[in-house]
Amino acid sequence: MSARARLSDLSLSAVIAGFIAVLVGYTSTAAIIFQAAAAAGASPAQIGGWLTMLGLGIGITSLGLSLWYKMPILTAWSTPGAALLATSLPGTPLAEAIGVFIFASGLILLCGVTGLFARLMAHIPQSIAAAMLAGILLRFGLAAFVSLQSQFTLTFAMCLCFLLARRLLPRFAVLLALAAGLAVAAWQGDITMGAQPLHIATPQWITPRFNFTSLMGIALPFFIVTMASQNAPGVATLQAAGYPAPVSPLVAWTALASLVLAPFGGFSICIAAISAAVCLSPEAHPDPARRYMAAAAAGGFYLLTGLFGGSIGQLFSALPAPLIHTLAGLALLGTIAGSLHRALQDEEHRDAAIITFLVTASGITLLGIGAAFWGLMAGIAVWGIQLLPTRRRRSV
Repeated sequence: MSARARLSDLSLSAVIAGFIAVLVGYTSTAAIIFQAAAAAGASPAQIGGWLTMLGLGIGITSLGLSLWYKMPILTAWSTPGAALLATSLPGTPLAEAIGVFIFASGLILLCGVTGLFARLMAHIPQSIAAAMLAGILLRFGLAAFVSLQSQFTLTFAMCLCFLLARRLLPRFAVLLALAAGLAVAAWQGDITMGAQPLHIATPQWITPRFNFTSLMGIALPFFIVTMASQNAPGVATLQAAGYPAPVSPLVAWTALASLVLAPFGGFSICIAAISAAVCLSPEAHPDPARRYMAAAAAGGFYLLTGLFGGSIGQLFSALPAPLIHTLAGLALLGTIAGSLHRALQDEEHRDAAIITFLVTASGITLLGIGAAFWGLMAGIAVWGIQLLPTRRRRSV
């Protein structure tokens, strides 16, 4: 397809969805990246460089994979992995932390190249994948209305504007809700910009050092958590939305990007799930075949944010949290509804799907692995039990 044809697929709603996906990604998890980098002993300048490399890596992979496969493929850093690093890295020298990143990325690359991960994902029923996605996104939908308790005027104005726009201007409903939220937040004086100007952070090369204890005690759990709590939900999100994701190439390319960027602090680039759901929604574009431009637009915004490294966190943190929570919940309403419909429409898999949904939505963490993985495992277990042959009673 020519560049002109691809540009014809670009729409304002896709650009808006891409911006919101990046906004949700940064505001919800950037603080964890700061904690993980600080735990590894990185200086403020190095932390800015880490965020620069992550932004550039995510931007390039999102833009390239979405345009190449014509699917809304959005990448992200591993939020569960970052949380694990924040608690596991204190006391670990920075060079050994880089060795952890390289070793884990190498294992993920091996899974992608061999096709092992793809073969596992191919056996998961679509209803269970959709139920897991709905469970992941439920807390975002709930947060949109929980914010009524703390910021009633702001949240109510955004919800009302969204519902009216859905009736009159459906393609611009999320944008108008954002505009209403910004207007109310500015009127209330809740937008607080810091005095520090935006600046470009220069990434620094850190020579890795490999320590057996760190590799077994940190890198191996980091690899498992990233595959189970980030890549698996990311692939399931695409499949649940009806896109035949090329699993092995996606895992391989993102792992390769992580491997290249790891010495500069790009600790993990994976397949996105939560932020990707914004680009998969009907609000991104009514035509599913043209929603890939939303992920491509998000890639462009990630490239822009990557140029300014840690300073971009200051820009996003200026917005009140209820505005971000409400915006994310409203943007994901269509995806949540569609996922629940696909999860429950197949009566044969309904029990497995509802258990997957409930376990995932519970938010439990066991053995350092998040609820998305355990919801998937619970659903597969129930599905497997239902497949067991029933014993027929002998006729007397």
